[in-house]
Amino acid sequence: MFAHEFDAALARTAARRGVFGTTLHFFEETGSTNDEAARLAEAGALEGTTIVAGAQTAGRGRMGRTWFSPAGAGLYASVVIRDPRAAPLLTLAAGVAIAEGIQAAVALPVEIKWPNDLVVDAGLGRRRKLAGILTEGSSGADGLQFVIVGFGVNLLPAAYPSDLADRATSLAGELGREIDAASVLAECLASLAGRIDDLIGGRAARVLDAWIARSPSATGSRVECDGSTGVIAGVTAGLAADGALLVRVGTNVLPVRSGQVRWL
Repeated sequence: MFAHEFDAALARTAARRGVFGTTLHFFEETGSTNDEAARLAEAGALEGTTIVAGAQTAGRGRMGRTWFSPAGAGLYASVVIRDPRAAPLLTLAAGVAIAEGIQAAVALPVEIKWPNDLVVDAGLGRRRKLAGILTEGSSGADGLQFVIVGFGVNLLPAAYPSDLADRATSLAGELGREIDAASVLAECLASLAGRIDDLIGGRAARVLDAWIARSPSATGSRVECDGSTGVIAGVTAGLAADGALLVRVGTNVLPVRSGQVRWL
């Protein structure tokens, strides 16, 4: 994977991407694309600046987990977002956007599992993880300075660690054909631009509706959640207006905004 390989796909989506991907920095290998994007943002990088890597040596996911990022097997990218109006629902919007981008690029339906996992239906109620999203913000005396939206998409089958082997999948593994990483990146950036425009333009309801449509597990699934008062067990009951996962516990419906959620 080389930087020039993205040029044609980015040109095809230029009218839909706006500033997203207009400035693109490519690394054959880096520690973390989120860290590289944050470094550039601290130095003044503009909205939409995009980092792409062929491999990560210190990729990470939610709650400090390691994101398996071997060379040649995935698309690892991060984007600088500066408009604070996008921040409150940015993780959900990014989930919708990356799912839409993948489907536009390769015609594979992608589901979302709260809050930031993209999965495909493996049958019999099972789902395999295809991609993940990590949003990280930086604030100063004047408030929010920027948010980095990082996403990793499994393109090819890889020697996944034992704790992932039975839960992970890839685009090539699902479709049985070669995958054009450039098209996946370009379509993801185009959809991300559109969904962030929804948030900035006061159309958050569109994002929430699109998220619900892609997340069948958000209603009627049994879960355990680690809350501030201990573990709660219940059944998912949709999404709150602020993006919290709603869980029905007995006669109560509780919002889950953080912490570990285990799908049973």
